[in-house]
Amino acid sequence: MQDLILYHYAMSPFSEKVRVMLGYAALPWQSVIVKEMPPRPALSILAGGYRKVPVAQSGADIFCDSRAIADEIVRLSGKNELSLAGQPQNVIDFVRTTDLEVFLACVIAASDGRMLKKLVRETSLFHAFRFLKDRISMGRKSRVKALRGPQAKEKVISHITNMESMLSEDFLFGSTPCIADFSAYHGLWFVSDLAGKPWLRDFPKVNAWMERMRAFGHGEFREITADQALDIARDALPRAIEAVSEDPLAGKSVEIAPDDYGREPVTGKLVHADNQALVLGRSHKRVGQVHVHFPRQGFSVKPT
Repeated sequence: MQDLILYHYAMSPFSEKVRVMLGYAALPWQSVIVKEMPPRPALSILAGGYRKVPVAQSGADIFCDSRAIADEIVRLSGKNELSLAGQPQNVIDFVRTTDLEVFLACVIAASDGRMLKKLVRETSLFHAFRFLKDRISMGRKSRVKALRGPQAKEKVISHITNMESMLSEDFLFGSTPCIADFSAYHGLWFVSDLAGKPWLRDFPKVNAWMERMRAFGHGEFREITADQALDIARDALPRAIEAVSEDPLAGKSVEIAPDDYGREPVTGKLVHADNQALVLGRSHKRVGQVHVHFPRQGFSVKPT
């Protein structure tokens, strides 16, 4: 069985969320580094217009959004605590707020001149300004109202204060980690590890929790090229879907898009839909037939 392939870049917070999940699950994986913004030719072939990162691949099955990737990690590792499915409502509510509103506040509050200098050092001045222009354009199309810097910082500090009160044990909802811990981690990783903000200094429980999360590492992985990954998709078939889809759009041409930000649609045939997931069938001459998986929550579907 081929190891899971992750398309990611170093400074991507949601990529860090998945990388640490892979470390926790002790799953070996393959790494394809992509640009911080489109064009990303390999991902265009596999996942059409979907523009967010990370994306994962298992043979000819492609997983968009960290929740769909987490469910694939669960399938491969048996670590059910990494899936949102089956979690109690308080965990579900925490994850949904943290993955969207709190995450965006972390990025806005921490993205200052220091972060820009870091991006320039790791890429180039031209690339850094292209990146900022791309993210500003994406933010303007978002359905989530963007906070200004001081408001964003206030929201982040309030979130950290809440986490400090939650941490009566080693992890947010008990003695072992669950999806909520990984959802909370990547935003604070962006704030503290990338942006170098000292905002965790007065929160000893959150600081200790961050150390426990970092300790999971990224697991065992090896670099491959985008062409090698596309060859793997070409030489595989999408795995069979055994469940019956009762969605009225099943079998029809549709477009699927995130409903928060980065809302460029992916088109294809809806091969499966249930309360948890959507699966779109697509084909391309480079790879043949692929199935693209999305979580149901957070994505819109409409006929084309």
